[in-house]
Amino acid sequence: MILQPSRILRIAAIIVLSTLSLLLHRHSITAASSTETVLMETFSSIDEWEQQLFPRIKEVSSYTLEKAGSENYLRAESRNSASGLRWKGEFDPYRYPVLRWRWKVTRIYEKGNALTKSGDDYPIRLYVMFKYDPRDPAVKKSLKYSLAKLLYRKYPPHSSLNYIWANQEYSDEFIPNAYTKKSLMIPIQMGSKDVGKWISNEVNVIDDYRRAFGTNPPGKASIAVMNDSDNTGEASVSYIDYIEVLRYIND
Repeated sequence: MILQPSRILRIAAIIVLSTLSLLLHRHSITAASSTETVLMETFSSIDEWEQQLFPRIKEVSSYTLEKAGSENYLRAESRNSASGLRWKGEFDPYRYPVLRWRWKVTRIYEKGNALTKSGDDYPIRLYVMFKYDPRDPAVKKSLKYSLAKLLYRKYPPHSSLNYIWANQEYSDEFIPNAYTKKSLMIPIQMGSKDVGKWISNEVNVIDDYRRAFGTNPPGKASIAVMNDSDNTGEASVSYIDYIEVLRYIND
């Protein structure tokens, strides 16, 4: 069979279009999975982190590095203690709204209860602290923040989201902190079901803040981790594998 020139051109055109479609499809998959990262902490060191102490709490939690083969982990231990480990940097949550991490707990606190001050302890939590900046047009000026700066030499956070490994099961997505309405607790894992297992999480902090507080957050944020047991008087050891702050390129 001899193909006519017009038929040969049609077949060639179909091949070209099919190839182009496949390339575009592959490109779209790559673009959709592309990310830009402002923080990728794998805990080979904690030089970029600093201890966060609390007034009137004498016993502090311990944050050390552990290595298993080629993997590094942050070990967070609390024994009737409370203190945090805070990243020294800041990020723009509107540009980098995605927070990823992987953690594991060895036990929960039997007397832990997110609804009470006496139970406000968690074997591990990840704070996102939104900065109070009187120059930020989204932030209302407050005399109490100015007084706090005089006492502590820096402003306290404007507000915070606390992603917690809750000791109990809760039906609410957001739980007001027992001490301050400026901090909302978000139970990511709950109870003892996954104790001893590595669990990966991913959240969008802008979306969570808007749902939690009903408004937009300030334009600067930082993060901290904590294992605390000063209220319950118990003890536990927890681990964090990595923490990542990023954005999807196509967002």
